[in-house]
Amino acid sequence: MNASLTTSSPRRLFPWLRPGTFPRRQEEIDQLMQRFWNENGDGWNYFAMAPPVDIKETEENVTVRVDLPGVAADDVEIQLQGNQLTLRGEKQQEGEEKGETCHHSERQSGRFSRTITMPCEVVADKIKATMKNGTLNIVLPKSSEPRSHRIEVKSN
Repeated sequence: MNASLTTSSPRRLFPWLRPGTFPRRQEEIDQLMQRFWNENGDGWNYFAMAPPVDIKETEENVTVRVDLPGVAADDVEIQLQGNQLTLRGEKQQEGEEKGETCHHSERQSGRFSRTITMPCEVVADKIKATMKNGTLNIVLPKSSEPRSHRIEVKSN
């Protein structure tokens, strides 16, 4: 082992351990966490709104189920580009009633987005999407064309 490493002080090896730097780092972490949970829409809350997804495959279809409680079907956009299925939408915030005081709120509102890579080729013009009881159900018929094929390498 290098002798200079064994005799060095921890402050030389880890310059961020200088006296007085830890409280400043703690403040930075606190500010970061505050921004993450901020409800003012500075962009961090957007990432927390990725809805949970189940993807299942049969011989004929790929089925995607997405939990979107409180989201209207009209507020959801579905787009297939290549083998990427993108879901976008917005959960509308409920307005406060006159004379009502909110003491605590954990239910999120705002925009959401989720992109899913399909496990196989699908037929884009035959995709069907339905919404029932807060669950979006997307059925994507599989393409009969193979996704990949073997290429023989010939030597010269």
